[in-house]
Amino acid sequence: MKYPKRKPNRLKGYDYASNGGYFITICTKNKKCLFWEDGPEIQLSPWGVIVDQTIKEIPEHYSGIQLDHYVVMPNHVHLILLIADTSNRGPTISRVINQMKGAATKRIGTPVWQKLYHDRIIRDEAEYLRVWNYIDINPLKWNEDCYYEA
Repeated sequence: MKYPKRKPNRLKGYDYASNGGYFITICTKNKKCLFWEDGPEIQLSPWGVIVDQTIKEIPEHYSGIQLDHYVVMPNHVHLILLIADTSNRGPTISRVINQMKGAATKRIGTPVWQKLYHDRIIRDEAEYLRVWNYIDINPLKWNEDCYYEA
């Protein structure tokens, strides 16, 4: 049986520990809605609160990483992470994300994440502003989101 060849999800030859901005999206396993409470207002579920707290702790674990902007959605999270200091060869984005996912999973007590995550290198200020705005309005447009599950 021949399996389909998986498309690489990282930019070949790029150093993901280098200075710059990164737009990260991490989805829940099977895109299950786990992080918001059902109701008329946006409110984090107990698991959503754990994920929110774990994301906020990223800079405490990695001094060269700045959590610039983020949102916890029902079945995914979006983050802008900035690597500001690579003088001591800091961690890669992959290491930071895997640590955050692992810490949240341990606190929740059951696996909640898909195996991989999506990343995009933010290349200029215009792209940075587009991503920032997208993160801001994403909760308000949840039913139009590509990850939307009713």
